[in-house]
Amino acid sequence: MAATAHATQAHRGRVLRALGITPWARRHIPSPAIAAVTADDVPAMAMGAGDCVVVLPAGCSPRELDLVGRALMSCGPALARAPRVEVSNGQLPRAPQARAYLVFGEAQAHALGRELPAATLSRAHIVLADEPSGVLSSGAGKRRLWNALRSLRRALSQPSE
Repeated sequence: MAATAHATQAHRGRVLRALGITPWARRHIPSPAIAAVTADDVPAMAMGAGDCVVVLPAGCSPRELDLVGRALMSCGPALARAPRVEVSNGQLPRAPQARAYLVFGEAQAHALGRELPAATLSRAHIVLADEPSGVLSSGAGKRRLWNALRSLRRALSQPSE
């Protein structure tokens, strides 16, 4: 069977060359073994050193997360790839450092305020939006989210100090 497959590949190459098509072969590059990386393995500055961090309540439904993801994608790749941190039981797992924070809900804003150092809070641009469930349920929540995203984009477009 291997000889037939080899002959078939050789025949295919000859036919493609006869038609004037250059056959391309995909290179196989062996990938190194990648160990599972946990949040504790990544330094705090490496994980949260980006421009923006999204702070969400814990236990959001897939529909709510889809809404948040689509809204962030509409603002470009920098916000679409922004790290997302969930607040559970009023606690952030770790306080990431960033230039701006998009916070969904007042409880999450309070948790962020408790975790971040005062110097980081004074430098950061914090934008508050309704919780994802509130955004899904009302037009006013959607309007406030778009206004928050516009404010966040404006803040991120300014050069950092």
